[in-house]
Amino acid sequence: MSERHKVFLSYYHKDDNIWRERFEEIFKNIFINKSVQPGDIDTEDSALYIKRLIQEEYLSDTSVLVVLIGPKTWGRKHVDWEISAALDARVGDHVAGIMGLILPTHDNYYDIKYDPNLVPPRLVDNQESGYAKIYNWTEDVQLMQQYVQTAFEDRTRKEKYHTNKRLQMKRNRSGSF
Repeated sequence: MSERHKVFLSYYHKDDNIWRERFEEIFKNIFINKSVQPGDIDTEDSALYIKRLIQEEYLSDTSVLVVLIGPKTWGRKHVDWEISAALDARVGDHVAGIMGLILPTHDNYYDIKYDPNLVPPRLVDNQESGYAKIYNWTEDVQLMQQYVQTAFEDRTRKEKYHTNKRLQMKRNRSGSF
């Protein structure tokens, strides 16, 4: 077994918690979980406090951020903040690796190409720059280990391609395209 990387899961808590639980159960032996657990953070706290807490307490030593992409993930401000924080946090000399997983509940699951309007914009920016990769959900442990390892390696190999220029979302977005 290769190195167990420290992984933070970013997802829409209301709709996709079942996928977080499934991910953690299936892959618990191949990564160290650095994710926020339900109830860890009071959503009534100020946005500034939540951002700082996520950055300092959860992402400060995360090596790979995995974004679980459900149908509404693209419009969630906390997912945007987590991606942004991962791109700013330095673990040693490098920022976190980033990867996305299109969930089976997403309209683009198993499509050859995903609709960039249905994926978190900051993740799309980094996928288009070559820094991040987006895959379809899998329960194959070896394949997931390969995906996480690639994101880990890309954080050094492709660090110059990471981008975090987009303004952070101030509120959740909704709508259809």
